[in-house]
Amino acid sequence: MAQSMHDVSDPRNASILINVNGELKSRDQAVVSVFDSGFMLGDGVWEGLRVHQGRFAFLDRHLDRLFEGAKAIAMDVGLTRDELTERLFETLDANGMEEGVHTRLIVSRGVRSTPYQDPRVVVGGSTIVIIPEYKEPPEGIHDRGLKLFTVHVRRGDPAVQDQKLNSLSKLNCITACIQAAQAGADEGLMLDPHGFVATCNSTHFFIVRKGEVWTSSGKYCLGGVTRAVTLEVAREAGLPAVEKDFSLTDVYGADEAFVTGTFAGIVPVREVDGRQLECRGPMVERLQGLYRDRVERDVREAVRP
Repeated sequence: MAQSMHDVSDPRNASILINVNGELKSRDQAVVSVFDSGFMLGDGVWEGLRVHQGRFAFLDRHLDRLFEGAKAIAMDVGLTRDELTERLFETLDANGMEEGVHTRLIVSRGVRSTPYQDPRVVVGGSTIVIIPEYKEPPEGIHDRGLKLFTVHVRRGDPAVQDQKLNSLSKLNCITACIQAAQAGADEGLMLDPHGFVATCNSTHFFIVRKGEVWTSSGKYCLGGVTRAVTLEVAREAGLPAVEKDFSLTDVYGADEAFVTGTFAGIVPVREVDGRQLECRGPMVERLQGLYRDRVERDVREAVRP
């Protein structure tokens, strides 16, 4: 079974401080109630944030998505954007973290009086947890790439569960991840309800065909921050980058493929369902450079509270 791209450990993480509702706690003391909405029902939203040069890359975009998601599920985050930003940086500073850090920001609806789905049984405010970890992508992953397997689990209709919500309920993606792992792949490639390629279980998927960069229509996937930045830098560089419906036949005949995500940025794909693709071809290499430059620019222009 292939190893997870996130299965990387750093001994420094044993002593990190985790922020639970404004209190800094050691890893073994950072707990939430068994009655918490996130634990019970996956009721909440989250963001993954990459730290570079002591700043969170594309923080405004991530907070936009977090607060939009909270509004969509009628959940009060409990802090303003500025207050939440301050808490994020307080957590970083308390740990003396500046580089090679991935942070998980989790907001649940809070503690319930009883195990039941109705939000009216919530007592008190939201639960806000910030987990910063020293975590770098596996060495060499940006060169050797990933192996993907198309899973039977589909991305759902928005009337069932809107995939644009970055919710704590990830069972759809977890089931896809399990099937891909059992097939010996790194990630599961997921189709939309119509059979077109949608996304991967934890990253967004792109292909390169005859000098053009394609990704899905976006109708059945999360509004990915790295996905959006990749499209932007490609278009700014004069590269044809389009969002459209395409099938597995288009994937199997592609020149290159890659995935995007906050944790590892742009990572090439070397194989999809046994079909070999050029790994880290010229387009992927160029996009990786453009993306790195955009990250550098974003953190350089960012203002810390």
